[in-house]
Amino acid sequence: MGSIAKIGLQKYLLQLQQHPLRTKAITAAVLSAISDIVAQKITGIKRLQVRRLLLKVLFGFAYLGPFGHFLHLLLDKLFKGKKDTTTVAKKVVLEQVTSSPWNNLLFMIYYGLVIESRPWIQVKSNIKREYPKVQYTAWTFWPVVGWINHQYVPLQFRVIFHSIIACGWGIFLNLRARSMALKKA
Repeated sequence: MGSIAKIGLQKYLLQLQQHPLRTKAITAAVLSAISDIVAQKITGIKRLQVRRLLLKVLFGFAYLGPFGHFLHLLLDKLFKGKKDTTTVAKKVVLEQVTSSPWNNLLFMIYYGLVIESRPWIQVKSNIKREYPKVQYTAWTFWPVVGWINHQYVPLQFRVIFHSIIACGWGIFLNLRARSMALKKA
């Protein structure tokens, strides 16, 4: 690894140790930005939509990073840091029946109301139509990520690992939301 990258990684790890919540919030914000930029480019948006990008960064910083930080601390405390197969399965199931549905619903509400500035009636209609498909897809993908995360990733890196994978998931959600908006137009 190049010396600049090595120094950068060391500084990042030090920040993660000294300021875990802030570091995870910033990391989630940066990865939300990357996710949105990629999604905008894939959908053929010629000029970067800065307002949308900043709102996605805000969501990552204010919600995704902090939520993940406290969720993983809580799960580790509830299950006393155990990593046996049964405990990991319980963590994954608990995560999938609580935070997964909540996160997807909240994202769809935020995207419709805040990012797209749509009226609640349209957002609600979109959620009724699309949420089951989004959540079903989440349940076919995220349990595997959760298993790897809880089984192999140390606690201090779980939110970062999750955020990296969520970067790709965010692209999927953005493309899904965008395709629904285009169908309406």
